[in-house]
Amino acid sequence: MSPTESSPLLGNGSSTPNGSFSHRVKALIAAEGEPSWSASYRYFLFGSYLNVLLVFIPLSFIAPHLNWDAALRFSFSFLAIIPLAKLLGEATDQMSSKLGQTLAGLLNASFGNAVEIIVSVAALLQNEIRIVQTSLLGSILSNLLLVLGCSFLAAGFKYSESNFQVTAAQASSSLMTLACITLIIPAAYHTTTVAKDTSEGTLQWAVNSVDTFVPSPGLLAISRGTAIFLLGVYVAYLFFQLKTHAYLFEGEEAEGEEPKMSVVAAGTALLGATVVTSFCADYLVASIEETAERYSIPKPFIGLILLPIVANAAEHVTSVWMALKGQMEITIGVCVGSSIQIATFVIPLLVIIGWATDHGMSLYFANFETVTLFVSVFLVNTLIQDGKSNYMEGLMLLTLYFVIALAFWVT
Repeated sequence: MSPTESSPLLGNGSSTPNGSFSHRVKALIAAEGEPSWSASYRYFLFGSYLNVLLVFIPLSFIAPHLNWDAALRFSFSFLAIIPLAKLLGEATDQMSSKLGQTLAGLLNASFGNAVEIIVSVAALLQNEIRIVQTSLLGSILSNLLLVLGCSFLAAGFKYSESNFQVTAAQASSSLMTLACITLIIPAAYHTTTVAKDTSEGTLQWAVNSVDTFVPSPGLLAISRGTAIFLLGVYVAYLFFQLKTHAYLFEGEEAEGEEPKMSVVAAGTALLGATVVTSFCADYLVASIEETAERYSIPKPFIGLILLPIVANAAEHVTSVWMALKGQMEITIGVCVGSSIQIATFVIPLLVIIGWATDHGMSLYFANFETVTLFVSVFLVNTLIQDGKSNYMEGLMLLTLYFVIALAFWVT
C-alpha cells in the first residue's frame, strides 16, 4: 500500500481511546507473544549483511589513541556510523509498531539530541558560547533542509507523491516559526541598541574563538524571559502531541508485518546504538577539525555545516530510511521534531543554565545566521502546508541548503 493510500490527511480514527498515548502504554505492559530478548538481539545484530561494518567500531575507538593518520580516523569512524545508522532506523521501526509513529519519532529525535545537550553544556561551562550557538543552529538547518530534503527526494524516487498529516505538520512548523521569531527579536533589539552606540563595533562575532562579547542587561533579560516561555511552550507541545491531539500525528500503521523485536529490547538497543554512535561521531568530528586545519576549510563552514551533518548522521539516515518505507510521520517527527526540540528546549535550557552559572548565554545570534534560519523555516512552511511531498520539493530544500553552505564557505 502506497503512502498516498495509507496516510490520509484526516487521520485513521486514532482519535478514539484506542489511539491514545495512555492506551498504548497499557497495551505495551500487557503485551504477550513478543519476541524474546535473545531473538530480538539476534535479529538486531545479524539481521543485515550491512552489520559486517560493525567491525570498524573498535577500530574507530583505537585509532585516536594510537595517533593514526586523520584520514584513517575519519574513514574508520565514517564506516562505523553506517551500520549504526541502519540499526537505529531498525530499532525505531520496531518500536513504532507498538508505541506508534509519533512516540517512536520523538524518542529517536530525543536520543539524537541527547549528545548535543551534553556537549553543549560542557562547551557553555567553558565559555565557548559561539561554538554552542553555531553547532545548534547548524543542527536545525541540517534537519530542516538537508535531512528533510533528502527524505522527500528519496521518497519521491519510490512514490510519485507521499502524504502526511497536514494539521500536525503545520502545528510543528508554526512552533518552529515561533522559535525563529524569538531569535529575531533579540537580534533586532541588539542591533537597535548598538546603532545608538557610536563606540567600537560590538556587533561582530569571532566564530572560532572565545568571544569577548558581553550581552547587555536588557538583552539578557529578554533572552532569559523568552527562554522560560519557550520551555513552557515545549512542554505544552509534548502534551498536545502525545495526549490531547495524538491522533493528528499518527499515520496508518503498517499491516501484516510481524515484529522482530520486543519493544523493551528495541528501546534498549536504540539507547545503546545511540551511545556508541555518539562516540564514533566525536572521533569523526575530531578528525574533521584536523583535516580542516590542514586544508584551510573555513571555520564557520565547519561549525554550521560539517559538524552537524556528522554529529547527527545516524538520525539523518533514520529519517531517509523511514521515508523510503512510506512512514512520513516518523520522518517529519525526526526532522522537524528534532529542530523543534533544539530551538524550544535545548537552546532555552542552555540560556537558563548560563543564567544559573553566570555565563552570558543569550538568544542573540549573528544577524546573518538569524536570516538564514528565517528563510529556511519560511521555505519548509511553504512546502509542507499541503500535507504532501515529492522529489521536487526535496530538491528545493537541498538547493537552499547548498546555497547557505556556499555562503558560510566564503564567510
